[in-house]
Amino acid sequence: MRAPPRRSARVDPLEQEIEVALQPGCLIDYGAGWSFIESLDRVEEKIAKLVGSAPARAIALYETFLAGSYEKAKEVDHSSGSFGMFVEGLFCGWVKARQAAGADPDETAHRLLAWMDSDQYGFCYQLERDLVKVLDKLGLAAFERRMYERFDGIGAAALRPGESARDPAHLRRRASEILRAILAKQRNVEAYVALCEVSELSPADCLTLAKMLQARRKTAEALAWVERGLTLEKKRPSSSADYELAQIKRELLSKLGHGDEALDAAWAEFEAHPSKYSYADLMRYVPKAERSAWHARAMDAAAGADQLHDVDLAPAGMGRIHCGVHVQGLRPTAPGQVDHRPCGRDRRKRGR
Repeated sequence: MRAPPRRSARVDPLEQEIEVALQPGCLIDYGAGWSFIESLDRVEEKIAKLVGSAPARAIALYETFLAGSYEKAKEVDHSSGSFGMFVEGLFCGWVKARQAAGADPDETAHRLLAWMDSDQYGFCYQLERDLVKVLDKLGLAAFERRMYERFDGIGAAALRPGESARDPAHLRRRASEILRAILAKQRNVEAYVALCEVSELSPADCLTLAKMLQARRKTAEALAWVERGLTLEKKRPSSSADYELAQIKRELLSKLGHGDEALDAAWAEFEAHPSKYSYADLMRYVPKAERSAWHARAMDAAAGADQLHDVDLAPAGMGRIHCGVHVQGLRPTAPGQVDHRPCGRDRRKRGR
């Protein structure tokens, strides 16, 4: 008796949509990138809607989409970065689906790290910054355990064959970066400080710690970390944390009752970098009764600055001061008066 013919496994219709959207074999140049990503987004949105009702199906579809995206990577112009950001979103969607399905968080962490280790196209570069936003409490704890195992094990264990090209110092530094993201999300000040003690402390670390302590309303301790960060910043001026450190310092000084110091710091920042942003920050610390005087002083100091374009530089109740293209012709306006006329070059340009 002949056996009945086997039925072919049913293909999920969304898998077919994934394949159509990825356009295998077709080169995607820069000009076609926007519409390409839009088509991918439309399919991903359909998968995301399955997370609540059919998480197992969503997991499988996300894994198919990720595998297909890595295959597609060599056919896509990456200069805009949009394809990489899309793939990062797929990882986050996969995590959400795994959590909705009640999957083992340790296995989730293990698979994430495997992807991050074999990431030939850089899709996982700083992926932890997005992952910590979607991982739940158990997921974060599992990710943290895995990373501490790696951080503590690097350098202690011998490299396996074929791993000689991977620098242990780089791997340890990368593990510490991922741990920092996890601990910051958990607001675990003590563990973050302990990690900094066994790795290099940076101004960005000081900023993170200050924010965590500020959230705990430990203002004096937060200010101490800000001061430490600013000291480090002077030694390493390439850091990008200096602006935020200075801004938080002024906020903390004000909260601690040192409003004069906060105002002095805000004024120094405005003098050094006159702009609508530093002006707005300055006026936050100016007493109401003194705003007109400080406004006039700021206008005098800003004369000749090129960074104040079409900016509302008048304090509350004084109306808008319009400065056209350059601020060289900026005229301080008396309280209660509004000067809508463009200044300098812009006035001449409109008069043509």
